Amino acid sequence: MRSLKLDAPKSLSQRVMLRLRQAIIDGEFALGAAISEEMVANSFGVSRTPVREAMGQLQAQGLVVIRPQVGSFVFTPSAEDITALCTFRIALEPKAAELAFRHDRDGAIATINDAIAAMEPAVEARDNIAYGRADSTFHEGLFAHCGNRYLAESYQLVSGRVAALRTNLTSPIDVRTRSSFDEHRKLLDLFARGEHAAFEAAMTTHITNSGLVYAKALKVE
Repeated sequence: MRSLKLDAPKSLSQRVMLRLRQAIIDGEFALGAAISEEMVANSFGVSRTPVREAMGQLQAQGLVVIRPQVGSFVFTPSAEDITALCTFRIALEPKAAELAFRHDRDGAIATINDAIAAMEPAVEARDNIAYGRADSTFHEGLFAHCGNRYLAESYQLVSGRVAALRTNLTSPIDVRTRSSFDEHRKLLDLFARGEHAAFEAAMTTHITNSGLVYAKALKVE
């Protein structure tokens, strides 16, 4: 019999990282905002060492920029960054959907359905954070069920930045969100019917529209 092993608990630095990651995604720290290691350490009741380690992990995810002798800051995307990110997503997400349909269609549909079910009340309540989390669940669900860990890991490299842009550059909820919600329902319908070419076209339009919203918000700011 193989020996049984318990999963190691998350390290303190990882717990700090996960909390800070969610704070950035939820807009508790605005894009470009400074993040004081001392403030975070005092708030969490920890030393600065795990905070510094957490910042390094967030930098690797592209969510934080560390400037030596200056400080740590939430990333600030340029218009070029947004274009490149959208191009990356357009290349990956339709393929993930096609693989998810073949590998675990029912599981993917269940995840996407749950995401859409959470979106509608968020729109009605004008809760941008709840909508953004449901939106992330929708898109990440395609990779969670695609059966290809390399594809899933590739998306994880940018998922935090994508989620942060959703919250920070589409808040407060505006007229675009209802159209975004309708686009997600259409994507689910196309996915469930296995219409891969139509899904790819609709997803390309959806991601492109999102990029235009983000770019416009950057200009306004």
